[in-house]
Amino acid sequence: MGFASLLQLFTLAAIWGGSFIFMRVAASPLGPVALIEGRVLFAAVTLLIISWIVKKKLPVKGNRKHFFILGLFNTALPFLLFAYAAQIMNASSLAVINATAPIWATLIATIYYKNQLTKQVLIGLVLGVLGVTLLVGWEALKIGEGAILPISAAMFASFSYGVASNYARSAPKVEAYANAHGSMWAAVIFLLPLCLFFPMRTPPDIDISIAVLLLGIVCTGIAYILYFRLIVEVGATSALSVTFLVPVFGILWGYFFLDEQIGFNTLLGSTLVISGTMFVTGLTPKALISATREKYE
Repeated sequence: MGFASLLQLFTLAAIWGGSFIFMRVAASPLGPVALIEGRVLFAAVTLLIISWIVKKKLPVKGNRKHFFILGLFNTALPFLLFAYAAQIMNASSLAVINATAPIWATLIATIYYKNQLTKQVLIGLVLGVLGVTLLVGWEALKIGEGAILPISAAMFASFSYGVASNYARSAPKVEAYANAHGSMWAAVIFLLPLCLFFPMRTPPDIDISIAVLLLGIVCTGIAYILYFRLIVEVGATSALSVTFLVPVFGILWGYFFLDEQIGFNTLLGSTLVISGTMFVTGLTPKALISATREKYE
């Protein structure tokens, strides 16, 4: 992986790690539904403008069902659940729980597709469960009786990404950029009726407005562009390593901007989750170096 690609990788991780900060800031004042409707709408418009510039037409015909499935499980549902959890939980904890998506994907594949559960995968699952238990248990102690719903929402959001990942295995072969663009518009449509039942709580001030704009345009729209560029440059396997960096930036941004404390439980829990995800996906440092070499040979 060259310096430019490495810089893109860290930039993408920093952007996605920042998304949990913006959700933490804006979820309570606006409400989860209004926040995420704004996020996906600004992201969809950003991707639409880029599509016009590069003359890339969205292949809607024959792919509506596909876009709606992706829009539900890979966008609307996890975004909404994380926003709900962000009203109470720390941004750093959410970023770490988000990193368990590959673990959920592997567990679902093992059950649904009857994939063999190897020793390496089993170790990864155990490490991931221990890491999340450490984080969630500590978070529950701090929050108290109201911890069950937000923690469950965050876990189910990560599970939803796992569902989407498994769906993608047998989904229609559509270009990655089109998947992102189409699923964003599908998410906009999914969430629109909910806005009638869960309207915006308070009109946004300038800080909240900026948070929503950055969340939609930068953390979603532009982030997807960076991710797809990275896939083209270094391959899908190496690009997936961003999963391990997002919690690091989520923890750092939470500490610097929201005064969230970095305790022993956060460091140990995140280390266990990241290690577990590496075992499950097989993305060890050695495997990443090997995949990058193969890309350029």
